[in-house]
Amino acid sequence: MVTLNFQTKKKYEVLDITTEVERVLEGDGVVMVFVPHATAAIVLNESADPKVGEDLLDALNKLIPEGVWQHDRIDDNAAAHIKASILGPSELIPFKGGKLVLGAWQNIFLVDLDGPRNRKVIVKIL
Repeated sequence: MVTLNFQTKKKYEVLDITTEVERVLEGDGVVMVFVPHATAAIVLNESADPKVGEDLLDALNKLIPEGVWQHDRIDDNAAAHIKASILGPSELIPFKGGKLVLGAWQNIFLVDLDGPRNRKVIVKIL
């Protein structure tokens, strides 16, 4: 198991972490990529156009507004928790010869919904 660290710079940010994940792979198998944070997520999506990440964040913001949830009375980040729950904390991805088996346009993204923060991503080869 390997823990990768990423420093986000914005409240909402989508970071391509594919290269960093692939660096720890050898041989063939399946890798689990997991974020141990309640306000962040791991997703697979298009990598060719960075606007896809912005569109994802815009869609989430339209669906889940801020400042209207019960948890906001505690620390004002309930929307981030809800968005992270919808996206999910992990992905399982096959790899062969140390290379991820992804679609032509797919990459792995860390989605920070309550930054900026230092985010850990756990990479476990299965």
